Amino acid sequence: MSPARHLAVVLSAAVLFTAASASAQTPPPPPAYGTPINLEQAKKAMAAAEAEARKNNWPVVIAILDTGGLLVMLQRLDNTQWGSIEVAKDKARSAVAFRRSTKVFSDAIAQGGANMRLLNVTGASVIEGGVPVIVDGKIIGAIGVSGVTSQQDAQVAQAGADAVK
Repeated sequence: MSPARHLAVVLSAAVLFTAASASAQTPPPPPAYGTPINLEQAKKAMAAAEAEARKNNWPVVIAILDTGGLLVMLQRLDNTQWGSIEVAKDKARSAVAFRRSTKVFSDAIAQGGANMRLLNVTGASVIEGGVPVIVDGKIIGAIGVSGVTSQQDAQVAQAGADAVK
């Protein structure tokens, strides 16, 4: 094999490997929207989220929104600062509007660099604690929690979302 041919084979393999690894790293598209969360589903999610918060003695606000970003339920546990009301709603709104957990934005911001541009995305909460509610592979709403650390908020939100499945 000639040196030019050998170089062409090596370069082709490198391009294919790069393309394959890039496509392997591309996340799947977010789930589609489904029928909006109903009151019974919201009550079930709220009960599970509240139970998780109470189990850990975490004073939080829990907000549940439908697929249109409209409030279905909101609960502020005793001794939770009222400033967490809007934060919880913002987290839920972000999770339903962008069809992904707010942890995605939080993790991207933590990496810095070009990801810092996410700070300018209107409506994107970059604080963990907003989780989409997914039933039968479709988003029916979202839960946002605020009041303790963002990881603890996310734990409470996830408990609520998991209860609806």
